[in-house]
Amino acid sequence: MPATTRKGVWDLQQVRDQYLAEEWEQQNQLWSWGRGNEGQLGQSDTTQYSSPVQIPGTTWSSIGSGNYYSLATKTDGTLWSWGQNQFGQLGQNNLTSCSSPIQIPGTTWSLVKSSMYSGYSTLATKTDGTLWSWGRNNRGQLGQSDTTQYSSPRQIPGATWSSIEIGNRHVLSTKSDGTLWSWGYNSSGQLGQSDAYSRSSPVQIPGTTWSSISGGLQHSLAIKTDGTLWAWGGNGAGQLGQGNTTQYSSPRQIPGTTWSFVSATYTSSYAIKNDGTLWAWGQNTYGELAQNNRTQYNSPVQVPGTTWRSLGDGGVYLMFATKTDGTLWAWGYNNTGNLGINVGGTSYRSSPVQIPGTQWSTQVTFGYSGPVLALKALVQ
Repeated sequence: MPATTRKGVWDLQQVRDQYLAEEWEQQNQLWSWGRGNEGQLGQSDTTQYSSPVQIPGTTWSSIGSGNYYSLATKTDGTLWSWGQNQFGQLGQNNLTSCSSPIQIPGTTWSLVKSSMYSGYSTLATKTDGTLWSWGRNNRGQLGQSDTTQYSSPRQIPGATWSSIEIGNRHVLSTKSDGTLWSWGYNSSGQLGQSDAYSRSSPVQIPGTTWSSISGGLQHSLAIKTDGTLWAWGGNGAGQLGQGNTTQYSSPRQIPGTTWSFVSATYTSSYAIKNDGTLWAWGQNTYGELAQNNRTQYNSPVQVPGTTWRSLGDGGVYLMFATKTDGTLWAWGYNNTGNLGINVGGTSYRSSPVQIPGTQWSTQVTFGYSGPVLALKALVQ
């Protein structure tokens, strides 16, 4: 059915009803901000922006923000990359950097993720369930059974991959059967294999009901379909939520059975419950736990509010989160304007501040070097 022009203000239920009735089409704008010294903001320049600026196009669907580089897919299945490229992380079969999006070959890409820290690695799935990787591979994080660097996509064995998350130099991925797999660097047990040996090909973490996953610097988080939340890996800042700073190399449960969304950053952790409450724990050097202080917490503490919807993916010393009304909020480190509130310098925020706009989608991603990407879901 052709899209119908609608005017006026709709609540979320009305939007959902129209979507299910296929009476409107969704178009996603892509916005970026923060440090742009390597062209990672996709603005055809190397300028730093402290508030969101749009990247041309309205058909973006999946985004990934790495260390000085960015990637995104479009609804037509094409995949695009830009920014720094010294390890071939842009997938262009070269080491040439660029400051505006250029296409990676193929038209069946579905989901893309990039390493938020020093990994400089990229992984992406296709619509047929295959998983592909390229970029830096010094710890086997590309899952190719070697440590060779690749500047164009190479397939990881298997065809039922459904989700991907990249930490520093370790990867977590689920399959359609609910199994969870890990590979890459494992110095702190972040692969969940009850040891500290790195792997260059996927190995399964016990269990078959894993859903939401996330990887930090040297720790991992995952939610099961029963709503339980599990953590493992490095724990020097209490980021495993166990009430201590003990390192664990296999999954340990965090209390509660109503967790729905999880995100691991540098040495901090965040999760949303079914009731819309948001919880944070771990390092809090720049107020990244949104507690209006800089105190470290070894177990979950609640962030004010009960209408939180989704969390940002990636980053160091900061976090982004959306609410059910489509607003986007940020807090923590802000040295390069990466909070998107038109303020840079050395300022930081230890409680949530709103980024202008009310149509932000659930997808927000941010890398170590400051590139922040976010989608706006527009109703046409």
